[in-house]
Amino acid sequence: MQTWRLDDGRQSIAFAADTGLPEVFYWGAALPEGEDLAALYAASRSDVTGGMLDDNPPLTICPEASQTFPGQPGLRLRDAKGNALTPRLALRDVVKGGQSLSFDLADDALGLRYSAAFSLDAETKMLTAQASLESEAPVIVEWFAAPVLPAPQQAGEIIDFSGSWIGEFRENSTPWAPGLRVRESVVGRTDHAHFPAVILPETGATNTQGAAYALHLGWSGGHRMIAEELPDGRRQIQFGTASGSHRGPVKALATPKLYATWSGEGMNGCATAFQHHLRDRVITWPKPGAPRPVHYNCWEAIYFDHDLATLTEIADIAADLGAERFVLDDGWFGKRDDDTTSLGDWQIDPRKWPDGLTPLIDHVHGLGMSFGLWFEPEMVNEESELYRAHPEWLLGAPDQLRGRQQLVLNMALPEVRDHLYGCIAAVLQSHAIDYIKWDHNRVLPVSDAAQAEGFYDLLARLRAAFPETEIESCSSGGGRIDFGVMEHCQRVWLSDSNDALERQRIQHPAARFLPSAVTGSHVGPRHCHTSGRVLSMPLRAWTAAQRHMGFEMDPRELTEEEAATLKAATAWYKANRDWMMAGSILRLDATDPAITAEQQIAADGSRFALFAAHTEASTQILPRPLRLTGLDPQARYELRLATAADVPRLSRTANALKDGPVTLTGAALMQQGLRLPWSFPGTIHVVEGRRL
Repeated sequence: MQTWRLDDGRQSIAFAADTGLPEVFYWGAALPEGEDLAALYAASRSDVTGGMLDDNPPLTICPEASQTFPGQPGLRLRDAKGNALTPRLALRDVVKGGQSLSFDLADDALGLRYSAAFSLDAETKMLTAQASLESEAPVIVEWFAAPVLPAPQQAGEIIDFSGSWIGEFRENSTPWAPGLRVRESVVGRTDHAHFPAVILPETGATNTQGAAYALHLGWSGGHRMIAEELPDGRRQIQFGTASGSHRGPVKALATPKLYATWSGEGMNGCATAFQHHLRDRVITWPKPGAPRPVHYNCWEAIYFDHDLATLTEIADIAADLGAERFVLDDGWFGKRDDDTTSLGDWQIDPRKWPDGLTPLIDHVHGLGMSFGLWFEPEMVNEESELYRAHPEWLLGAPDQLRGRQQLVLNMALPEVRDHLYGCIAAVLQSHAIDYIKWDHNRVLPVSDAAQAEGFYDLLARLRAAFPETEIESCSSGGGRIDFGVMEHCQRVWLSDSNDALERQRIQHPAARFLPSAVTGSHVGPRHCHTSGRVLSMPLRAWTAAQRHMGFEMDPRELTEEEAATLKAATAWYKANRDWMMAGSILRLDATDPAITAEQQIAADGSRFALFAAHTEASTQILPRPLRLTGLDPQARYELRLATAADVPRLSRTANALKDGPVTLTGAALMQQGLRLPWSFPGTIHVVEGRRL
């Protein structure tokens, strides 16, 4: 038996193999340097009793049906005639690098070769794993899991994510039980309802303490997750593309990348690993080190009604409020007066823009703002020149059910990608555009992995040709958010909901994987069109300031008081964005479920900002203490309430923080916690902290 290990100082992962597929027999807290892996492997072996096989088939990185494995196999294949294949892979080679490990295996009888590569990032604490398959003859791939990892025996729950349009990132907690927990997206995109990730906290773990595991599949198409507890009690986690989404025989195939991490510092430790790895390893920034600019998006101000005079007036107000990037949304192309027409006709509409977009762009630049533009390239309307010219470019049957009055182009076709590249490149080459909002407003008629691969190919071509143009991934809000798309993009539109209370609920769980720097969050209109609620400007402004800030409303509606509040919050964002965007988001364990609280902390720990949103009525009269996290227990911190002017008059007595500043040790702040002033539901407190 051979053994290998990877270490990053926080976690260790150990593998063992004899003549076949390796298995992960240890994954958790860092092992001592001299740990006897052979002894540890022997100690990890399970017993056998009556009614079982004579030995336990190993839970390998690709469990094999040929080994009488009592659970879901990691690979299901058929030959070109449809006959089931049951590979039995033999180990051929192992290559160990400093922080990497790869395994090559083969089944000579079937003409198959399987390989798996693992790497562990010592700085971000992220394990990345990917498997690939080669076949001498074409094979039909029904299921191919990324390298399979064991799930912890000490965990009591499975946390995964569902959601909907304007209701993304809803956490589900399911108790572990014998059998399967399967989550599958068959609609061809990451999707609002199936964020491809799972969190496995050990019993007693919280955001700030205890041990936890987290995994995420970096893939923008249909995907599948299997969390399985075997009859013998062992557990496995499998991730891969959706079953049957590789629609024809192949001779070579690779899984998407699987990202995974372990933390002994609560679920926040997993979250910061994902935040840092996405920001510092996955994303290619067009202008590294440049501040994240405050956006203004005109969609909820004008919709399809484009008029140069109106837009220049709005741009003037947006710039005065503090916006630094002006984004022209849907309606600038073809004959696009509503959502029934012109998708696919990516030429500037001469009716609305007789002199092109240049007059607006020049005006925006004159105000000191950069310019962005909306596209939805993968979609087409029947009422368009493109569809009339190329109905054969459609994905799926012509009589399929429409979605938002639109159909989907087949991105697997090179001629489709060439056409779209030419149209988009022509606009980018002739205008000073530094940002694209890339939308995708309907599910696919079929789950086809080639669609996502074609989308990636088009993005890669555009990024190579226009490396300084930033791209945001939007899919009716949060329908395409994953580490796969973020290899090509730099921002996500988290949700089409600009309701600040709903944004608090969405942003909070999304921070388990997404850093502030990529998460677009905008100040919506006074009357929210997705919820019907009317919310205060302080709540709207400070909620947006927690992430990559922007505005998305008609700024002409603002009262003087609202404008002053928005300017102040925007100025605060600009003054703090550099350390916030480079820092970490730590979710706090608020004992009052009416409070959504997080602490954003600088990379060097020298400063932090506490955001505590009162999202509903509390059951008790007064606020409960809020324990902070991630501080130096011996250090002293000065705290100021940035939102002191917003504390209501019903907060009637002296309060140390309200009357501040307050100076306390990290130990006191993390043990006793912080007493915030009384507040109404629908309000937010923001506390600034500096290490003295």
